[in-house]
Amino acid sequence: MPAPPSDDAPAPASVAGLLDGMPRQRERGGTGAAETPVTPPATAAPDTRLRAPRLLRLFPTPAGTPFTFVYGAVLAVVSLVAAYLDPALVHTLHQGSSTDVAHLVRTPVLVLVASALWIAGGILSPYAVALLFVLTALERRIGGVRTAGVFLLGHVGATLATEVPTGLAVLFGHLPASSLHRLDYGVSFGVAASLGALTGLLGPWLRWPLLALFGWMLVTDLIAFTDPMTDWGHLIALTIGVATWPAARRWHRARQPLTDRP
Repeated sequence: MPAPPSDDAPAPASVAGLLDGMPRQRERGGTGAAETPVTPPATAAPDTRLRAPRLLRLFPTPAGTPFTFVYGAVLAVVSLVAAYLDPALVHTLHQGSSTDVAHLVRTPVLVLVASALWIAGGILSPYAVALLFVLTALERRIGGVRTAGVFLLGHVGATLATEVPTGLAVLFGHLPASSLHRLDYGVSFGVAASLGALTGLLGPWLRWPLLALFGWMLVTDLIAFTDPMTDWGHLIALTIGVATWPAARRWHRARQPLTDRP
C-alpha cells in the first residue's frame, strides 16, 4: 500500500505554481490543461481594400441609374451640337420644339418630347446641374422607369397647366394672339417635379430646408415678373412632385431589400 503523499513532497508538474483554494487558475494563468498557452481569439483584420467614395453615388452610372445616365448623355450631346450650330438655326429648332398653344393643338406628343431635349441656358445652367444630381438621387431610390414617370408627369402636367389657361385667355380676348406662339422649352418643369418627389424620401432635417429654399427661389422669380407663366409652371411642377410622396415612398420601400448597384 503506497504511502500518502506528505506535505513536503513536490507538486506535480500539471499543478505546479497554483495556489490552494483558487479555482480557474489555469485559465487566468494563461495556460491550458496540457501546459499549452491559451491563444487569444483571433480578431478580424481591418479591411484595407479601397472602396469607392460615397460621393461617387451622386453621379449617374450605366448600371445603377440607366435612365439618368442615358438621358443626361442625350442632353449633353444636343447641347454640344447646338453650341456649334448657327444661332439662327438653333432658334428655329427651339421654335419647332416649343410647347406653345399652337404646337400643342397640332402636334402635342412631338413637341412635348422634343421640348425635353433642350436645356434652357445651356449645359452649365443651374437646372442642368440640378437634373444630374436630382434624377440620380431619385432613380437610386425608386428606379429608372418610375423616375422617368415622375419627370414626365411634371413636364407634361406643368406645361398643360400653364398653356391651357393661356389659350383660354386668348380665346376670350384677355391676351393677344401672339401668346399662342410663346417660346417654351426645356427640362425645368421635370426637374422641379423630380425635386419635389425626392424631398419626400429625405429626412426631415434635409427635406424641409430644401423645399423652403427651392420654393423661396421660385416665389422670388414669380415676384420679379420676368416670365410669370414659366415661373407659375415651376411652382405647379414642384407641387406635382410633392403630391407623389405617397407613391414615391411606397416604391422606395419596395426597393429597399435590393442591393444598390454602383
